Amino acid sequence: MILLPGAVLPAGPAYDALLESLGDEVDAAAKNLEVYAEDEPPAGYTLDAEVEGILRLAEAKGFERFHLVGYSAGGAASLFFASQHPQRLRSLALLEPAWAGNRGLDPAEEGIWREIDRIMQLPPEEMLPEFVRAELRPGVDPPPPPPGPQPPWMARRPAGLRAVTDAFKAAELDVEALRAFEAPVYYALGALSNPDLYEQVARRLSDVFPDFTLEVFAHRHHFDPPHRVEAKRLAISLAALWNRAESR
Repeated sequence: MILLPGAVLPAGPAYDALLESLGDEVDAAAKNLEVYAEDEPPAGYTLDAEVEGILRLAEAKGFERFHLVGYSAGGAASLFFASQHPQRLRSLALLEPAWAGNRGLDPAEEGIWREIDRIMQLPPEEMLPEFVRAELRPGVDPPPPPPGPQPPWMARRPAGLRAVTDAFKAAELDVEALRAFEAPVYYALGALSNPDLYEQVARRLSDVFPDFTLEVFAHRHHFDPPHRVEAKRLAISLAALWNRAESR
């Protein structure tokens, strides 16, 4: 299994709780996004860089076919990978993917992307709080900042978020390839996340994938996601997904 985090928290702290819940019998690799491979986002960064990074890790681990799990920006990269290399995947787990193509968007979803474009132009000290707010259901309070000084990697997040957002706008998702995707697909949705984004993505993908399972986490949102806060429950759901995939 390969796990990709979002564009804010690195892979280690993002997936520690889930990996502990899955146990040692799972051969898992949590991988940071390629947008953070250097101090600055790579020039001309696109989602193809994330696909290539997944392929390199799979080769290094000896994974001919594998289960792919992705959250937020990592979920978007996982979805893009599935469209290009479906034969490599045993299953696909999407934890509120931040993007699912640029076609067929609901008007409310288009409005969210216009708001995100606006937010990406703000100074860093304004951008991150506004970005968090936009990801939540209206009326939901954002989580308090963690105590103590910011970790050094946080200084790279504004540029990374801008690069990832630009990559989404430039990418073309092969939806027809996803319609032919035969492996099972799982989607975890936090009920307190912005429905104009994550519920709309779930709705669109449910009409695309032949084998699609949606699980709603009633008390979760994008910044207290199930892989960190309800790791045991998510681990059970992933195990069920993998069992279905292996029984085919």
